[in-house]
Amino acid sequence: MSKRGYVSRYLLILKKLKAKPYSSYEEMQNYFDNQIDYLQMQDDTLSIGFSKRTFQRDIREIRNLFGVDIEYSKSEKGYFISQSEMENMNFQRMIETFDMFNSLNFSQDSKPFIHLEKRRPQGTENLYGLLHAIKNKLQIKFSYQKFWDEESSTRTAEPYALKEFKNRWYVLANDMKEGLIKSFALDRLANLDITKKSFFYPENFDIEENYRYCFGIISPNGKEPQEIILSFDPLQGKYIKSLPLHDTQKVLVDNEEELQIKLTLCITFDFVMELLSFGDHMKVVKPKSLIKEIKEAHQRAFKQY
Repeated sequence: MSKRGYVSRYLLILKKLKAKPYSSYEEMQNYFDNQIDYLQMQDDTLSIGFSKRTFQRDIREIRNLFGVDIEYSKSEKGYFISQSEMENMNFQRMIETFDMFNSLNFSQDSKPFIHLEKRRPQGTENLYGLLHAIKNKLQIKFSYQKFWDEESSTRTAEPYALKEFKNRWYVLANDMKEGLIKSFALDRLANLDITKKSFFYPENFDIEENYRYCFGIISPNGKEPQEIILSFDPLQGKYIKSLPLHDTQKVLVDNEEELQIKLTLCITFDFVMELLSFGDHMKVVKPKSLIKEIKEAHQRAFKQY
């Protein structure tokens, strides 16, 4: 059996337990009997059966490869995926990636039916190295190219965390030259060097708490979160309900005329740009300072025509 066949089988186990936690071995076996055609699409040499011994081995391999623990509950008489909230987020993303990979590689003649967004590489080749530096508290050196600079500069930094925003990955790090915590986009980072010089993580700094009331990647830099009320037309409101702007989002009004929501956020450039993208489908109700900022931005845009 090829490696792809094994991975496809692991994926089926995870998808089954995600859809129906506490599945018994008999339920798993019936599920695999119904999915054998799918497995053979991934590996036409597949001839291995599904047994209790095979299943237990798969559970160990899934733990070793993906860090996902599958346990058996005596009270529920079935197998389930044991994980924390953060691990669950990683698990969901992993399942999405597997589904996408298998769909794109399902057949050689699928190209006419799949149209991928054309985009530049995201710099994910440095994810593993950066994660190693973060876990082991090692300084990093790299070349960095800002959008507004013609030449790249060499940086030395203490990496604290990785963060994703709008299909881009960033490393949050203390820039040793300026002594400020900044976000560096991985797609503009090159020549990564993980040094042997260690650093101490600041005791009074919490990445999670620092970005708790932020939209996007820009640090609040001392700004205090504010109560923000936004009004959307009914159609745009449906999108906002299905994909909230932030986890502080609360619905205040939801009727045929508008969707009104409340957010608790620091007003940063990222957030203002997001609001401007809604055009005339959104109106700021509160605070007055944000109303003025959005209004002036629209006026400057209007003057260009």
